[in-house]
Amino acid sequence: MDTEEEASGQMTDEIYTNGGDDESLSQQQQRRPIISGEQLDIEAYAALYTGRTKISRLIFIADKCGNVSMQLEALRMAYDEIKKGENTQLFREVVQKIDGRLGPNYGADSGWMDAVDRRADQRKEKLENELNAYRTNLIKESIRMGYNDFGDFYYAHGALGDAFKNYVRTRDYCTTAKHIIHMCLNAILVSIEMGQFAHVTSYVSKAEQNKNDLDPITIAKLQCAAGLAHLEAKKYKHAARKFLETAPELGNNYSEVIAAQDVATYGGLCALASFDRAELKAKVIDNINFRNFLELVPEVRELIHDFYSSHYASCLDYLGNLKANLLLDIHLHDHVEMLYTQIRNKALIQYTHPFVSVDLNMMANAFKTTVAGLQKELEALITDNQIQARIDSHNKILYARHADQRKATFQRVLQTGVEFDRDVRAMLLRANLIKHDFNLKASRKI
Repeated sequence: MDTEEEASGQMTDEIYTNGGDDESLSQQQQRRPIISGEQLDIEAYAALYTGRTKISRLIFIADKCGNVSMQLEALRMAYDEIKKGENTQLFREVVQKIDGRLGPNYGADSGWMDAVDRRADQRKEKLENELNAYRTNLIKESIRMGYNDFGDFYYAHGALGDAFKNYVRTRDYCTTAKHIIHMCLNAILVSIEMGQFAHVTSYVSKAEQNKNDLDPITIAKLQCAAGLAHLEAKKYKHAARKFLETAPELGNNYSEVIAAQDVATYGGLCALASFDRAELKAKVIDNINFRNFLELVPEVRELIHDFYSSHYASCLDYLGNLKANLLLDIHLHDHVEMLYTQIRNKALIQYTHPFVSVDLNMMANAFKTTVAGLQKELEALITDNQIQARIDSHNKILYARHADQRKATFQRVLQTGVEFDRDVRAMLLRANLIKHDFNLKASRKI
């Protein structure tokens, strides 16, 4: 990447909508979503996704953004995207949210809905007849395909519960490991859409049991799905590990669930919140595979480097700029506050760790906060036993309570001497017992 792309002030100029689904990773870099202090570029953001998740993310942005023009833009794109599919239920919801604010072209198209519902009834009847015929003939592969087609049908029409049931039913008719993996991926996709992340974890484990039949792209998909499940469960360290293990082969091959930029953002923030410095260096900064993802989101890459380099003010500035748009992310929004708190606390702990005393005025400048606010944060960390220190409130100085190394060394030497004395006495006693034949022999049983 050239230096112009690395300049955080020009991030908004780096988004291009190229269209097409068969783009390479390098092409994706030129239409990365804006995850910065600027208003989210909804068109560029939505272009990263396909299928139902694209619509769900647009609706989520419309519900959460609080900006009327941005809300209407998201709803307009969601409306257009739904009309490419067959989900009339979701269409009605979006029309209700638009409420006539986009003009007559974005109203309740009853003719389109009736036509879709009519085709759906015909399609469902045909699938039922085919499945009944397959069951009569007891052809396992045909029955599996029949249930799979039903799952696809229900998924397209928004009946996620029925889609999940039909995908899972194919398991009894799977004859190869690839069939099982296909079933697991379908079940994972629907479970993520329904928010049932316990199912996601279960089916990821089932798919991973067939390691010999997993290709790199499928492995990357499973890592992402597992990472989302851990993120939802607030297991940030496990989530970070899964996202960090994701191979760059993922590219845009899982756009129905997650984009490569999301892997960088989710993985980077979870790692900052949960890893120590050694892990951050080894598993994030020196991770060649993850570096490919970080190149797609320079802000996250820079804030990770700033954090590791102890440039906390710059790191927290990046986080502050990212926050508004991260709160519009369908998977991350519930975790932003907690992740930010953990990252800030880690920065405070790492700042104080090397010093015997710290001037709170200088520290407040470094963290761009007030001394009173900083003091409250430090008090909470000291109370929670995360920082071993005491605060001189009058002089505004933090004094570290480091252990007395000289005293500790003497105590260890004395303890070693006591243990040595005990061991020598025990050996002498045993030697004398053996010498004078004072050993108890077990009596032989007759």
